[in-house]
Amino acid sequence: MYKLSGEYEVKLDDKGRLRLPSSLLRQFGASTSTRFVLNRGFEKCLLLYPIEAWDERTKEVDQLSSYSTKERTFARYFYRGATEVALDGSERILVPKSLLEHANISHDVFLLAYQNKVEIWSKENYLQMIGDEPEDFAALAEEVFRHKGV
Repeated sequence: MYKLSGEYEVKLDDKGRLRLPSSLLRQFGASTSTRFVLNRGFEKCLLLYPIEAWDERTKEVDQLSSYSTKERTFARYFYRGATEVALDGSERILVPKSLLEHANISHDVFLLAYQNKVEIWSKENYLQMIGDEPEDFAALAEEVFRHKGV
């Protein structure tokens, strides 16, 4: 589907619009829809999915049982805040105020693109997150990939 990558520093305008960098948009390809879904991340960030990637991701969540308290709770929190957004003529998306507040985003923003999504961070939260880099990244990689055959 998508193999996104890159780190981008951008600014949110006074109306809550975020311009996606051209170099990032090119990674979506010419046939990509201008529609996305914006949602809360697991940390204090937002996640931006191309609509096709969102549809794939929700297939997993939609398989959860509404009879299981844990699964029902997860589904509620996963979908909470999910908002369809579209690029305007200036390659911007309008970020809902509730999502901006969730991620503490006011003006300076970092985008981190990987896999099929883009994390949207306030500059302050992003710098703190990358500042908490593990002392031994090689040990973390070994632990994460130990049973994956990589």
